[in-house]
Amino acid sequence: MSEKPYDATLAWTEGLQFVGKTSQSGIALVLDGSSEHGGADSGIRPQEALLMSLAGCTGMDVISILKKKRQRVTGFWVNAHGTRAEEYPRRFTRIELEYVVRGWGISKEAVERAIELSQTKYCPVTANLNAEVVYTYRIEEETVPEER
Repeated sequence: MSEKPYDATLAWTEGLQFVGKTSQSGIALVLDGSSEHGGADSGIRPQEALLMSLAGCTGMDVISILKKKRQRVTGFWVNAHGTRAEEYPRRFTRIELEYVVRGWGISKEAVERAIELSQTKYCPVTANLNAEVVYTYRIEEETVPEER
């Protein structure tokens, strides 16, 4: 089985701003630096893009798995926090991902299994990082809606 390549092109526009597109989606993403470093504060910083990509990749897996397991999810989000090295402020030494699952009757085991599958099988992005990645979750239990 051959894999489709993922290709990205970043084109410099001005200052520190780059517009990137991938061969897969073709959707543009603007990357930019802070004004204090010569950027225009008009886009996402590369470190922010990394955190959002990791949260998005694993989050999509987790919610997809929970839905397939017929968990009654009414809300879901991922909080991502990166701690940067003091001597290399652009490099993360630790990344914390917290999955918040809202719904009723949500199985703790199902959430844990979904996170595990995301890490090991579906989105092992962390294998490419030189940072400690910590996964936690919280279930916000709602009351069962009344039948009408």
